[in-house]
Amino acid sequence: MKPAQTHQQIDAPTSWAELPWGEYYRAALEQQLQPWWPKFFGFHLLKIGQLSAEIASDKCAISHQVNVGEQGTNMQVLASPYQLPFAEKSVDACLLSHSLAYATDPHRILREVDRVLIDDGWLVISNFNPISILGAGKLVPLLRQRQPYISRMFTQMRLLDWLSLLNYEVMHMSCFHVLPWHKEGGRFISTHLHALGCVSLIVARKRTIPLTFNPMKFGARKPWFSRAVGATKSYRDQP
Repeated sequence: MKPAQTHQQIDAPTSWAELPWGEYYRAALEQQLQPWWPKFFGFHLLKIGQLSAEIASDKCAISHQVNVGEQGTNMQVLASPYQLPFAEKSVDACLLSHSLAYATDPHRILREVDRVLIDDGWLVISNFNPISILGAGKLVPLLRQRQPYISRMFTQMRLLDWLSLLNYEVMHMSCFHVLPWHKEGGRFISTHLHALGCVSLIVARKRTIPLTFNPMKFGARKPWFSRAVGATKSYRDQP
């Protein structure tokens, strides 16, 4: 398995329109996210990267939505995804639409997103599926240096492994749009062979489980408990 970090700089597209059949991918992804947006609550939604910024999220219950990227005219905050200018646990949801596919260090981006997400915050990740027609295109030498084959395609199992290390609970995972040149991705074949979909989607929540015992939660009960035990013992000692 290739390491996640790479020194090769990958040029990310500035818009879905720059990708062959990119508008089809965007429309399919928006359709998959429609039932999930109303479930997100809070104050702040981050959409990291230019592809994330173009994803329609008007159905999201979070009204304050911020586009974050290193460049772009539709960005509210110009910043690196590796160093987000936000306080710890200040963001309620985050969208990484193919952001990891063009990252030199996807682990670092996930750690930075985890830093700014609140407990039980939502994380949405989309990526190109290597087990698909697009993934097969990476095996063709003439296509390797073209979009979208130049992107990094991670399997869902690998992404799940990364999320488990950060203690995320996966709420939904799917692959869709099997035929990239088809507007609807081939509805029939996508229904029966969805594992071969060109686009993968993961919706997860950040979970925080205390790993150490906190005696302060039981401090108020300790004196009462000791007196009760002492009284029981003295009662039993009587003849």
